[in-house]
Amino acid sequence: MNAADVMTADVETVAPDDEVGEVLARLADVNFSGFPVVDEGRLVGVVTEGDLVDLFEVEDRVLWIPIGIPPIVDTLTYAFDLPGDDVDIAAHADDPISSVMTADPVTVDVDASIDALLDLLANPERDINRLPVLDGEELVGIITRQDLLRGLRRERDAAGAAGAE
Repeated sequence: MNAADVMTADVETVAPDDEVGEVLARLADVNFSGFPVVDEGRLVGVVTEGDLVDLFEVEDRVLWIPIGIPPIVDTLTYAFDLPGDDVDIAAHADDPISSVMTADPVTVDVDASIDALLDLLANPERDINRLPVLDGEELVGIITRQDLLRGLRRERDAAGAAGAE
């Protein structure tokens, strides 16, 4: 079993000049959380819900307060959202998706082994949830953690059925 066996071949993509607001609207209508970004047939990036959420996160409005008297009591830290203006989504709606995408994403070849996929998708330091699959320079599919788990389950079930015969 390899990447071609577990990938989703029908890949929805966005272009680098698509607007953030347009991509947000498309994400609201699908059951996945990111798109490969393709420019003239070539993969140039990946954009995820996380990238878009980060665009609107206001970090300077949160005040972290440590509470406790060490070493008698462990110190706990509480976050308080300070009052302020609501986040203005319209301020970034017209920005190109290329301004928030991850450029040069990790990809795999269509013949990549299951072990290679596991190494990438199960690595907590990389925290990758989707792997674009390339055949040469062409995007031919995408593999999510869920795709990989389904593929491993199919392989286990097939091995169990073969062993029962």
